Amino acid sequence: MAAHTILYSTTSQSLLHPLRSNPNHPPRFSSFPRQSLTISSSARKRLTVVAAAKNAVAVLKGTSNVEGVVTLTQEDDGPTTVKVCITGLSPGPHGFHLHEFGDTTNGCISTGAHFNPNKLTHGAPEAEIRHAGDLGNIVANAEGVAEATIVDKQVFLFLIVCVCTQVIPLSGPNSVVGRAFVVHELEDDLGLGGHELSLTTGNAGGRLACGSYLTWTVFRQSRPTPVGC
Repeated sequence: MAAHTILYSTTSQSLLHPLRSNPNHPPRFSSFPRQSLTISSSARKRLTVVAAAKNAVAVLKGTSNVEGVVTLTQEDDGPTTVKVCITGLSPGPHGFHLHEFGDTTNGCISTGAHFNPNKLTHGAPEAEIRHAGDLGNIVANAEGVAEATIVDKQVFLFLIVCVCTQVIPLSGPNSVVGRAFVVHELEDDLGLGGHELSLTTGNAGGRLACGSYLTWTVFRQSRPTPVGC
């Protein structure tokens, strides 16, 4: 965890009410005399700046016998490692994406389109132009089990809290919070197939199974594991 000390100003009227300041000379946080405020142990439980490794797990379920588990790990501000194990698939490659909504109330169709905060076209995970949720393909073996490890710089786990002039962003723009992983029926053509859907979905076909994150705290119990993984 990061240090539990917050800097605050002894001349705090403008800091607490930035809109009341002179608009031609907005206050700068560094211009105030600063004192150190140490938060008690009880307060630390309520206000914590997170700056350490994070883990998350999503359980994928579908209308057929396709199921799986996705485990995510991020160290500090580095890339996220996505470990996938899905069973019940037909042998061969299957598109695997992060979709924009974590809503599965109407099945996988409720998860919306690929997560695409930058409004780009679909592409391969290593492509410069791609959706943030484009994670390529996973390949199922003859038993229908697909296992993969994906390291991606556009998918983030961190919950970052900034305590300053009334600005409290709860997560980065590409966070997995509120989103869902989806495994598809067909191979993702990575935007190169020339099909009318290539630049939107990779022409990866129907949605076989999906799941949103369950928790992103450090695991204290064994993660759920489908048979075969």
